[in-house]
Amino acid sequence: MKRSLQFLVISIIALLAAQSVAAAPGSPALDAAIAATKPHDLSVWTMFVNADIVVKIVMIGLLLASVATWTILIAKTIELKRARERVTTAIRRLSEARGLSEARLALGGGDRLTQALLGEATREMKLSSDILAAPGVKERIAACFAEIERAEALSIKRGTGLLASVGSTGPFIGLFGTVWGIMNSFIGISKAQTTNLAVVAPGIAEALLATAIGLFAAIPAVLIYNHLARQATSYLELVSNLAGELLRIVSRDLDRAGQASTNKIHAAE
Repeated sequence: MKRSLQFLVISIIALLAAQSVAAAPGSPALDAAIAATKPHDLSVWTMFVNADIVVKIVMIGLLLASVATWTILIAKTIELKRARERVTTAIRRLSEARGLSEARLALGGGDRLTQALLGEATREMKLSSDILAAPGVKERIAACFAEIERAEALSIKRGTGLLASVGSTGPFIGLFGTVWGIMNSFIGISKAQTTNLAVVAPGIAEALLATAIGLFAAIPAVLIYNHLARQATSYLELVSNLAGELLRIVSRDLDRAGQASTNKIHAAE
């Protein structure tokens, strides 16, 4: 990246330094210099329209990446907000539940995540109904919860990989467009046989616009990626708390089952 920027700066300095070369009277260079004295429209739109087709493709690609970045921000913000509210509500409802039966009543229909956790706990309790006093039951349920948490982490982070890609490659893609544009500027200079700044400046400006758009796409992508990563981590901590709350409820049921088994043994004696 450093060498590429050095090349870009050296190329621009070479173009500007060449202004000291004077055009001979009556030469095409003099005609081009006279024509260059006319004012140029260097608005962003005009530079885009006048840019080379390759540079245009680079700019359009970067702009689409920027649109995708802001779309992901909006979509993920809404998704995380709703998910956090659902999990927080579920934790609050489970706080007073004494067992899985009360937990099912407290959660009602529930959302996909809470139903998955509750379903796994209920399924394992049924499969282990004859060995509920064994310590492995709680461990198996905890393992099931861990799998659900990993799946939820993958789900909530889906789409953020694009932000990392845009943030890391955007400046380089923009730099590619700039280098390509400067190459075309050199070719234009050789054809016009002049290095007058008024002739060179539009081509350089069009080339640099690609780098500017690359930074415009990359910088927000990096910031948004870090923001969503923090939000996702906070949400996954709530998911872990929800799983822990359900595991405590399961532990109570297991302790009751173990106590009931012990009472039966004592009664039989």
